[in-house]
Amino acid sequence: MSKVVLITGGSSGIGKSIGEFLSEKGLIVYGTSRTPEKYKASKFPILSLDVKDEATIYETVKTIIDNEGKLDVVINNAGAGITGPIEEIPNEEIKNNFETNFFGPIHVIKAVLPQMRKQHSGLIINVTSIAGYMGLPYRGVYSASKGALELLTEAFRMEIKDFNIKMTNVAPGDFATNIAAGRYHAPLLDNSPYKKPYGDTLDLMNTHVDNGSNPNMMATAVFKIINTPNPKAHYKVGEFMQKFSIVLKRILPDKVYEKILMKHYKL
Repeated sequence: MSKVVLITGGSSGIGKSIGEFLSEKGLIVYGTSRTPEKYKASKFPILSLDVKDEATIYETVKTIIDNEGKLDVVINNAGAGITGPIEEIPNEEIKNNFETNFFGPIHVIKAVLPQMRKQHSGLIINVTSIAGYMGLPYRGVYSASKGALELLTEAFRMEIKDFNIKMTNVAPGDFATNIAAGRYHAPLLDNSPYKKPYGDTLDLMNTHVDNGSNPNMMATAVFKIINTPNPKAHYKVGEFMQKFSIVLKRILPDKVYEKILMKHYKL
């Protein structure tokens, strides 16, 4: 029988690419969006779900189980970008980012675990970010939210092992998607002491996304993980230097690594 897959944030970007790829491989895919009516032409069903609204999560999970009788794979892909000097980002925006990137996946995981435990099988893939392995200037909140999800995955894996439920995370680098358009950008304030370095860094970040890898690379990686009997805790997908930056952080003294980052961002 074909595996049944739920992808949060499956209407665009990486989520859409993963969904289309898995559908072509014969898996039964359900994506989600806060505005599913916009995606009637999608190659797989898009259901209504907001990761910040637990009621919509439980309703969508129930719909899938009622339709298919099971739920094999959940991909926590829905996320939000955020940039700005931490001092100048409104606290509400910081909380909002964590609600989407960290608490959202927790809500989804809690909603699907009872069914997976009943099946005595299941796989949960949390989409994090290479940025979650390091505190990046003017992306500190994003780095923190994704880094928190990485650590949560490590703990969860050990807690659900007895139920034959697997969990892993996939950390993408920069991919050519529309994520920059949906980011919260703290405004460039004329009287801000961060105006020039933040402005320069923002331009650099947008260039990285525009020149990013093809999101099909993520789709291929996810398909391979789904077909791996015992997935690792962490996977990184992206350009060599982006993945190598994690290795450098592990082996270099903190101040040396910090200087490399500052040079990269021209700070």
